[in-house]
Amino acid sequence: MTIRVLIADDHAIVRTGLSQLLGTADDIELVGAAGDGAEAATMAAELRPDVVLMDLSMPGTDGISATERIVSASPEVHVLVLTSFSDQARILDALQAGAEGYLLKHSEPEVILAGIREIVSGGSPLDPKAARVLLTNRRSPGPETKLTDREQEVLDMVGAGLPNKTIARRLGISERTVKAHLTNVYQRLGVTDRTQAALWAQRQRRGDRDN
Repeated sequence: MTIRVLIADDHAIVRTGLSQLLGTADDIELVGAAGDGAEAATMAAELRPDVVLMDLSMPGTDGISATERIVSASPEVHVLVLTSFSDQARILDALQAGAEGYLLKHSEPEVILAGIREIVSGGSPLDPKAARVLLTNRRSPGPETKLTDREQEVLDMVGAGLPNKTIARRLGISERTVKAHLTNVYQRLGVTDRTQAALWAQRQRRGDRDN
């Protein structure tokens, strides 16, 4: 399968460099490049790429707002943040907006290409700095981070060891929607992957039984 990618970055030199990098991969095709968030959202709706490489700091509509618009209009599109910022607020805001991965621009080229492949395979590529922020932010969900009913259903099934395809079939939703719910669950729980979420769910069930 050829992975169709849209670049969103306000710096022409970055867009050029990323275009050249994508051109080295036989399984990745560049379908467009946007210079700001609004253009990225419009192009994503028109081109329906598999992945949007999203910068966060852009004039006008920033990357977080653009991510929200893209995920809302085209939930099948995967947003992979590629930015220079590794502060907690931006990482959490981007994942809450619907981004499924977070990499930094100083990443090795191979890491960026691997992240693109990983995100379309259901993974959540995270730069180590982003992963540490999420781990530091881990906490039990309080009133402001309470899971929705559907997110709780998905989490319970993940805790039971069910794959995304089975979860989607049982809930009558698409696999991409399951992945979107899982991304929100990871952010709300402060975990970074499916295994940690499953362990959290299992601990909760044991706690409920003990009580």
